[in-house]
Amino acid sequence: MFDKFYTRHIGVTNPTDLKAMLDVIGVGSVEELISQVIPQSIRLKKPIALPAEGMSEYEYAAHIRSLADRNRTLRSFIGMGYYPNAIPAAVVRNVFENPAWYTSYTPYQAEISQGRLEALLNFQTAVISLTGMQIGNCSLLDEGTAAAEAMLMMYALRSREAVKEGRCQLFVDRNIFPQTLDVLLTRSEPFGIELIVDDYDSYEFTGKEFGAIVQYPAANGAVRDYEAFAAAAHARGALVTAVADLLSLALLKAPGEWGADIAAGSTQRLGTPMGFGGPSAGYMATREAFKRNMPGRIIGVSVDRLGNKALRMSLQMREQHIKREKATSNICTASALMASMVGFYCVYNGPEGLKRAATTAHEAAAAAARALEALDYKLAAKAFFDTIEVEAEAAVIQSLALERGINFFYPTENSVRIAFDEVTTPEEVETVVGIFAEARGRKAKGAKES
Repeated sequence: MFDKFYTRHIGVTNPTDLKAMLDVIGVGSVEELISQVIPQSIRLKKPIALPAEGMSEYEYAAHIRSLADRNRTLRSFIGMGYYPNAIPAAVVRNVFENPAWYTSYTPYQAEISQGRLEALLNFQTAVISLTGMQIGNCSLLDEGTAAAEAMLMMYALRSREAVKEGRCQLFVDRNIFPQTLDVLLTRSEPFGIELIVDDYDSYEFTGKEFGAIVQYPAANGAVRDYEAFAAAAHARGALVTAVADLLSLALLKAPGEWGADIAAGSTQRLGTPMGFGGPSAGYMATREAFKRNMPGRIIGVSVDRLGNKALRMSLQMREQHIKREKATSNICTASALMASMVGFYCVYNGPEGLKRAATTAHEAAAAAARALEALDYKLAAKAFFDTIEVEAEAAVIQSLALERGINFFYPTENSVRIAFDEVTTPEEVETVVGIFAEARGRKAKGAKES
């Protein structure tokens, strides 16, 4: 009834063409060809138990849609590096759904890639502006790997004296996203880097550390002043990386202003959709002095032979395709589509739009915090951006939240973490507060945003 996918896309099905192909190769059959190419030790001894008649492409697409329709889509307040956002329709239509953008490879031929290079330059400019740094790359893979690249960059920047002393310790504040810590643990092991996971406000540097990593704002939502911590690290010869939420930096003091040497993280919430944990674009920005150790690609502004402004990929000597085993990083593929979308999102919204989005998220969190405190709930931090952590019985809250189609994050049995975002509405804030009120057997007072 329907056209079969395999007749168009799998192998050679025309008998005449198949015989001609086998004659050229010098074998009598497809089975003989496979036996010569695939080792017997890894071949199955009998055919896979599949239905005699497979689905057509149309039937399979309908089957997948029917399975997807069984999913129940919940409103996510989980946060932890992934947030709903308002992607401008113009960006969705002209970039995200446009094969001229989503199929493009690395713009090595700058003379025919000026548009894409400009989009990536927009990304770099936005990141540099928000982080308060001097130079940035045009994206990495995600937040976890960006933090790992920052770790290795600080390790490579050790002084000769530090190398001779064998400085191999990295301080990591324990109030960091767990997925980021997991990547750091994995990537540190081959280099012999020892991670010291502790509390930033009580830790004392010993002189054995080459660097430190803190989350800004912290994983539990707390906005903390790291200026004294950064000064203490520098006094002991250690560099500091801030894994920073870019949207928060529209309101908070930039990492470059309080002493961070590197800023890294995710740009997902600036104009790219959530999709089962990805994809997103990571970022990294640093000081001019460290530019030759920074992984990833940098788009530079130059002039062509006629004296006109032109864009190019600069400092490529750090990459594997040129430096091979001496490369600064193994990053070879940037998240260019997502980075372009982030750049367009920032251009579309401008500074006022970014502040408006950040303010919406913060005011929603502040309104919920006031209402929850009125219900006698205790918060983990008084100063926060968009995330609050509440002392509550997680199982009770989770049951009530699921009834209303809402997902929170539950770090422990007695705590609930709620992350608000740029698309949070006053009605959603009321619903969130209502869940906690019901858990206490009380009626919620109005949680109006100021």
